Amino acid sequence: MSKRDSTIEQAYFLSFVIAVIATLGSLYFSEVMKFLPCELCWFQRILMYPLTILLGIAVVRKDYKQSLYVTVLSVIGGLFSIYHYMIQKLPAMQELGKSCGIIPCNTDYINWFGFITIPMLALIAFVLIAGLNLYIWKQTKGD
Repeated sequence: MSKRDSTIEQAYFLSFVIAVIATLGSLYFSEVMKFLPCELCWFQRILMYPLTILLGIAVVRKDYKQSLYVTVLSVIGGLFSIYHYMIQKLPAMQELGKSCGIIPCNTDYINWFGFITIPMLALIAFVLIAGLNLYIWKQTKGD
């Protein structure tokens, strides 16, 4: 196995681990901490949970062509996270959060260091997964 192949395999595995941690983290917040997810949290979950399965299968099969699909799902999830974070943190957008559903989308269950909220954690995961898989896609484009 060449160094390039080893690096690609490690990047794929790392993106899988990030997706698993994000999935388990969201389940921890809702099932253990009893934080009810808002509507935008559900959309982010809908995009993150399949990434865990998709990346798990892709890592086992060494199917690097999945990286393009993973990147697309991650970017869409990241856009939802950005919008959700803006509703939480920008005063001009906080009114939008009140009409989000049963649980307002501007609710901060956690607020670590004054800026790390659940949508920010999701955004970090989506960005890392997208970046790693974009790298994989570029490295394997000609294969």
